[in-house]
Amino acid sequence: MSALFDLQDRLLKTRWRSGLGLLLLIAMLIGISSAWWVWRPLPMDHDRVDLSIEPGQSVKSIAQTVVLSGVDVSPSVLFYFFKFSGQSRLIRAGSYEIDSKTSAWQLLTKLVRGEENLKSITLVEGWTWRQFRQAINKSDFLKHDSSSLSDEEIMSHLGKFGMAPEGRFFPDTYNFSKGSSDLDLLRRAASAMDKQLATAWQNRDLGLPLKNANEALILASIVEKETGLSSDRRMIASVFHNRLRIHMPLQTDPTVIYGLGASFDGNLRRVDLQTDHPWNTYVNKGLPPTPIAMPGAAALQATLHPATSKALYFVARGDGSSQFSQNLADHNAAVDRYQRGISSGKAQ
Repeated sequence: MSALFDLQDRLLKTRWRSGLGLLLLIAMLIGISSAWWVWRPLPMDHDRVDLSIEPGQSVKSIAQTVVLSGVDVSPSVLFYFFKFSGQSRLIRAGSYEIDSKTSAWQLLTKLVRGEENLKSITLVEGWTWRQFRQAINKSDFLKHDSSSLSDEEIMSHLGKFGMAPEGRFFPDTYNFSKGSSDLDLLRRAASAMDKQLATAWQNRDLGLPLKNANEALILASIVEKETGLSSDRRMIASVFHNRLRIHMPLQTDPTVIYGLGASFDGNLRRVDLQTDHPWNTYVNKGLPPTPIAMPGAAALQATLHPATSKALYFVARGDGSSQFSQNLADHNAAVDRYQRGISSGKAQ
């Protein structure tokens, strides 16, 4: 009888070992299969797909969003992969681009690291608000929430109710997530200008004929438009400061051109200089009512740290630089030489 019990025990142990081995084999095969799935490129409907993860999305919703974006996998499989990876709570909101070589593991890594598909737009120093807006409207990567808004409505959205938009945005290169609102970009550019202007005004030279930071911004926009060579920028600022001190009209063409708006055809005529409007600095003394462009950091610095000089005039030499003069006679001679091609009459 004892021998019979021993035989049964051995048979049971053999069956148990065989069953355990089978289970281990199945588990190993599942693990190999899972590893292969995790590292192989995800099947996709297109070579590249865009994926947008919103703040607060659940892991299950994120998995569904990936599938709906054009990745041909089971949302349940993707959900459990995210969940059991231990990193699902680290997934960041943002705009992402997935190509046909991306594996499930690489996708998860991208989402956890926040490796967004960033685009950029450059706002050029000296651009007007109209040019600025045109550039934003042409971007295929921004969501154009401002396209149907008036200038006044845009500024209200930015918390600048009643303020003209000209000159209020800092020219720079801005990176953004694909599909971002253009209002968010405008808000960043406006905030950047606020900070640049506040810092420049706080550190300004003493004794400047400017009442406030707004006047500094207006004059900086004129300096920006008048400067052909960067090394002349502080001297150009000096000329305008000197004119303001003696209440002499600024007499700067860019302000007149700005006042003409879309009607300007590239040819500034004598009648334009004589036509009265708020931006005509030949007719009106002092600064115009608004900036005429977006000044960059260098123009702000030159305006608030001008060169020390007695110059009241300058004329373009034709090579980007300017000739500066302290009196009208010297200025007229410089105009004859550099603009009209009339020599001084001296022997060569």
